[in-house]
Amino acid sequence: MAKGIIRLCYKKIIEANAQKTWEKQVFEDTYMEFFMQSQFYNQEGKYQTFQEILANVPAADKLHYLVSTAAINYIRQLNDLIPDITNVHQHVCLPFKNFRFEIVQSHTQRKAEHKVAIYFYSDALTWVDTIDNQLLIAYGNQSDALNSNTELQTDLIALQPFLSISSFQNF
Repeated sequence: MAKGIIRLCYKKIIEANAQKTWEKQVFEDTYMEFFMQSQFYNQEGKYQTFQEILANVPAADKLHYLVSTAAINYIRQLNDLIPDITNVHQHVCLPFKNFRFEIVQSHTQRKAEHKVAIYFYSDALTWVDTIDNQLLIAYGNQSDALNSNTELQTDLIALQPFLSISSFQNF
């Protein structure tokens, strides 16, 4: 018997050692945006790190949003598929519509210390079962098909670091 309707969340960390072109571009552009935007919140140059700015300047938490604008076009390039998460055939397969951007850390003088995270939230999935370390899922809410004993198209997605179930709804 199927478990319920879930949404998955994948936390993608991007830092200086990024290997893929897409990740390198996000790293470079978000660092440049952080560098420029942080000047507004740190006009006297008292603070060097994102954490110092956040702790000492009211409204500096807006930097998460402001810096995220530099990543939007790169996120659109993903064609609504969560990066890195593949099925057993090694195809990127998990659709998303929502994401959240976060500056993990950064430094106004040392670009190598810049690190961001993008949380990708999947569309609704029907969690059919768990086989070893893999989720057997069907895309969308397939509760009606399950109740009518209709055959489902399914996929297997391996559980892995930074991938979690972000919401669950019982049938």
